[in-house]
Amino acid sequence: MSFEITESAAETEALGAALAAELSPGDVVLIAGELGSGKTTFVRGACRGLGITEPVLSPTFTIGRRYRGMLAVSHLDLYRLDGLDSEEPGLLDDYLTPESVAFVEWPGVGEGAFERTGVRVARRVELRHAGGNRREIRGLAPAPSGSSPPSPQAGRPPRD
Repeated sequence: MSFEITESAAETEALGAALAAELSPGDVVLIAGELGSGKTTFVRGACRGLGITEPVLSPTFTIGRRYRGMLAVSHLDLYRLDGLDSEEPGLLDDYLTPESVAFVEWPGVGEGAFERTGVRVARRVELRHAGGNRREIRGLAPAPSGSSPPSPQAGRPPRD
């Protein structure tokens, strides 16, 4: 699988914006990576590419944020959840809609749930530290049928 190396937050944002240009309403992008690997920075760039001018912040403590640009954008962070089975059944319904593009950080918590709900997983992106401000980003191109996408649990630290 091919990957890109970015040297700065601006370059990581630029790759997010480039990916966003290929998305359509109803698309979901699952974004995996260890803490501090640049997931929110990547989403910020995608949001800028979709015309969002307001600050794009990590939704870690709110589960999700909604933005309005050229189309509706949902930004979810499932890090604080142990799993979706123990949550309210409609927890993600307002975020995963046919009218919006959604970016989901820490998607391993909901692995399988996205496909079962009928949402279209357009990309599975993984970010990794590559030393200093460098990041390795995989999954930018659509995965060929039958290929193994990056693990959505990649980099998740153990929970206490």
